[in-house]
Amino acid sequence: MSDKYPITYNILWSLSFNQDIQQQLRSSRSFMSKLTLMKEECNDGKMRKVIFGILWNLELNHIDRQVSETAMFDIMISYSHKDETICKQIYEELVKSGYRVWIDFDQIHGNVMDAMAQAIERSNTILICMSEQYRRSNYCRAEAHYAFQRQLKIVPILLQEHYEPDGWLLFLIGQLLYIDFTKFEFPRALEKLIEELRSPVIQDTQVMPVQPEQDETFIVPSSSALSKLPESILDWTQVHVHKWLIGYNLRQMARLLADFDGLSLNSLGELIRKSDPQQILTLFQEDSLRRLNENISLLELARFRTLLNERQQLIKKNNYKLDLLSYCRIM
Repeated sequence: MSDKYPITYNILWSLSFNQDIQQQLRSSRSFMSKLTLMKEECNDGKMRKVIFGILWNLELNHIDRQVSETAMFDIMISYSHKDETICKQIYEELVKSGYRVWIDFDQIHGNVMDAMAQAIERSNTILICMSEQYRRSNYCRAEAHYAFQRQLKIVPILLQEHYEPDGWLLFLIGQLLYIDFTKFEFPRALEKLIEELRSPVIQDTQVMPVQPEQDETFIVPSSSALSKLPESILDWTQVHVHKWLIGYNLRQMARLLADFDGLSLNSLGELIRKSDPQQILTLFQEDSLRRLNENISLLELARFRTLLNERQQLIKKNNYKLDLLSYCRIM
């Protein structure tokens, strides 16, 4: 099918961001052999980029890559080449302000994924230039995802008027505030961008340690961030669930429960409450290995159970108030 319709490779690249599909593709020896051969023999620049992208997603050891100590950058600009004009302006102004900035104006040739990875590994912050074209680009998605894995500071900016982040892009930026270059004049938007670049990593949040002896920290949303969520988790959409998990720095749980809405989350909470703890741990571990290819974090799981229990108690409390109010009206 891929021989007859080359567009199939673009579709497979998009699908290969999914953990389950990655495992299915890896298990096909003929497919993997075909990709490896094409990597060496393909002369079409666009097709090579797609092949490198698929193979990059199917590799398991990105985080274990040896990071070079040479030429560090303050900022990497990740953008769609459809937005090159304004991104070039932003690049020039940031350089004038003293920042060391990496940007791909010439559309990298050769092993594009390795070049992308090296740029991210040598940068402290990634500037994500959001637009519909950016969201549709598998290459942009790979850049953003790898920066997220590397725990770079992510600063999103909006370049397309009336566009609202959706799909994978919405889930990646979570609760991060973005600079709207369509709302402000360029100098004012740039000023806000530089303010954000100089600010701490987390916006509208505070960092609270779990235990003095632990290194892990959890991000606790401020009251203003919490007020944006419906009071009852039964009214939460998938986006609400994701924001809640990311807000408490439960990033592994956010990826594991990416398709959960509030009703699903509540049902999971009931299952956790009624089941044997060891059985729940085993099930979560199996799911995490199958879908994320990594072990479940016991700290995240414990924190998740505590926070979910608090939300469910709030539902019961509100239901009790409603029942009491109805009873008083009957009296």
